[in-house]
Amino acid sequence: MDKKPAQERTEQPTPKRLLDAKKKGQVPRSRELNTAMILTVGALILFVLGPTLGKGLSEVMAEALVLHAEDLDSPMAMVDRLARVVQQTLVLFAPFGLAMVITALISPALLGGWAVSAQSLQPKLERLDPIKGLGRMVSARALVEFVKAIAKLVLVAGVGGGYIWAHRSEILAPPKATVMLDIIGAFQLFGVLLILLAAATFLIAFIDVPFQLWDHTKKLRMTRQEVRDELKETEGRPEVKSRIRQLQREFARRRMMEEVPTADVVVTNPTHVAVALRYDALKSGAPRVVAKGADLVAGRVRALAEIHGVEIIEAPPLARALYHQVKLGQEIPASLYLAVAQLLAYVFQLRAARKAGTRQPERPRDLPVPDQ
Repeated sequence: MDKKPAQERTEQPTPKRLLDAKKKGQVPRSRELNTAMILTVGALILFVLGPTLGKGLSEVMAEALVLHAEDLDSPMAMVDRLARVVQQTLVLFAPFGLAMVITALISPALLGGWAVSAQSLQPKLERLDPIKGLGRMVSARALVEFVKAIAKLVLVAGVGGGYIWAHRSEILAPPKATVMLDIIGAFQLFGVLLILLAAATFLIAFIDVPFQLWDHTKKLRMTRQEVRDELKETEGRPEVKSRIRQLQREFARRRMMEEVPTADVVVTNPTHVAVALRYDALKSGAPRVVAKGADLVAGRVRALAEIHGVEIIEAPPLARALYHQVKLGQEIPASLYLAVAQLLAYVFQLRAARKAGTRQPERPRDLPVPDQ
């Protein structure tokens, strides 16, 4: 039996697929961008803290090169002096090292954001497959990485070598009046060199970043079937959604039926439609529809009204108007104020007459319901 041909990955990755890939540690990365950021921050620190570092380092060197008589008498004195020099040097360059570490942690977030995933650290046997490894070596990505490495080597070596050659006289010049000036001058030369190297690396990153974004998107492309399957998984299968909607309707209907005993009157069609109205002068300015239904639901509304002693009035035009024009929980429109007011006035008079045992009022006829 023939197998169906594999679908091509022509669809862009969905947000869910991108998020799942990020959870697995698959995000676009550009080493050149990270390197350029580190070189730039290092150069700026040397320019800002160069004098302070030069002064501190010259003092440490001056102290280290001075010998005292007690240093020659104790075999551990030289070791202690060396330990102090190392400690002072580390403290002196601690801000520089801290800035480099922070930059190395922040710079990856510029492209793809942070992605910490334990799945990327798990060993996979497929990585040991020599055939797949050979495929990765001869892939287009490997070719791009090779060209990028050659370009970076040529550009960085050219810029660095050209700068050193242009300033060879300063580098090979005799020492200045003090060691501190020599160190500060060396820091300045090194800072300019870092700026030039960073500019060269940024040039490579300017080309590499778009490629990394394109390559990352290409890897995560989806087939149309995968998009459809993900849509079903995300939004739910039709039968599940239908069942959820059914449960929601049943819940809403149950809550509606709980409002019927609180109604003042139920207007009927007389059998096909039933609408329950409630009027609370303290909470609302107009009567509200607290329950309504047709056919079987209308029958349940009427049955609950009879059980709880809610007055049921047959008024087909008004019942149809309320059922079709007013949503559940809304106030009645102004066009029905007069008709509903006459109906409620009759209901309230009827309650009072029954309570007092007097003659019941006459039911209103031909309630004023607009034709529209």
